[in-house]
Amino acid sequence: MSVSRRSLGLLGASALAAPPAWAQQGFPNRPVRLIVPYPAGGATDVIARLIAERLAARWAQPVVVENRAGAGATVGAAYVAQQPADGYTLFETTSAHTISASLYRSLPYDPIRDFTAITLTATVPLVMVVTKSIPANTPAEFVEWARSQQRGVTAASTGNGTAQHLTAELFKGRTGIAAEHVPYRGDAPMITDLLSGTVQFAFATLSAVLPHIRDGGLKALALAHPRRMEALPDTPTFAEAGFPDFEAATWFGTFAPAGLPEEIREGIAREISAIVADPAMTRRLVEMGAEVNNDGPRAFDAFIGRETARWAEAVRLSGARIN
Repeated sequence: MSVSRRSLGLLGASALAAPPAWAQQGFPNRPVRLIVPYPAGGATDVIARLIAERLAARWAQPVVVENRAGAGATVGAAYVAQQPADGYTLFETTSAHTISASLYRSLPYDPIRDFTAITLTATVPLVMVVTKSIPANTPAEFVEWARSQQRGVTAASTGNGTAQHLTAELFKGRTGIAAEHVPYRGDAPMITDLLSGTVQFAFATLSAVLPHIRDGGLKALALAHPRRMEALPDTPTFAEAGFPDFEAATWFGTFAPAGLPEEIREGIAREISAIVADPAMTRRLVEMGAEVNNDGPRAFDAFIGRETARWAEAVRLSGARIN
């Protein structure tokens, strides 16, 4: 027996209207907090708020974003690690989470054992940007200019221990330029000082700086990515610019404290996956310069293992350490 498209649509609508089995058992029955370890306005905050808004609509419960910034995302992580593993405290973070174990000499938490991985939403490549007054349009031209500066140059980042910081350290080590690291508490204050020329260059998430590249406030020199991005098609990769094997990205994923019941973990992952798979949400992420991953708990666990090992090697090669 054939089924019409209209019938399929009605069936789909009914399935969406009915609460999932795990939700019928009582979760969530009160507000949920989504902790963001960066200030409001940055890429992580924007994605967290997009997810929170849609979760709230699906759950008929408030999902409140709380910004707990500082120390390369470790302030927010330390807070989340101490919370009950009941699903009412979630954590939206970035690749800084997998970097911190190698970069920091001591942490009040374990980035792997003290958290439950739920879902990987998207990956955003880092792009090298410079303030518009710098007379360079390629990484090679920038290196030549930087070497001519007797006092060196300034490299901004979104905080100690972030992918942005570590990638700048790798670039410094590879090119031999003298650059003072200037950490900020997230994307927004860093971009403000880049636009004003207070600091001179940074490796930033494409999503955070894309509007300023498009309006000419910042110059994009190259993408630390294996291929060009649809959102910035005229900007070459580092490989195309003569720097092979120079790739770095940040990512956005959702965690909870360790010990989250598996049924709640899987349920939250399915909810976020449905949100991310919605064409409007997918389009919004792509417009921000992201590649959509939408990986569930098992794939995210494996990804975290690979990322932890990769960034540990990057920390070792760069020599960067934070007390």
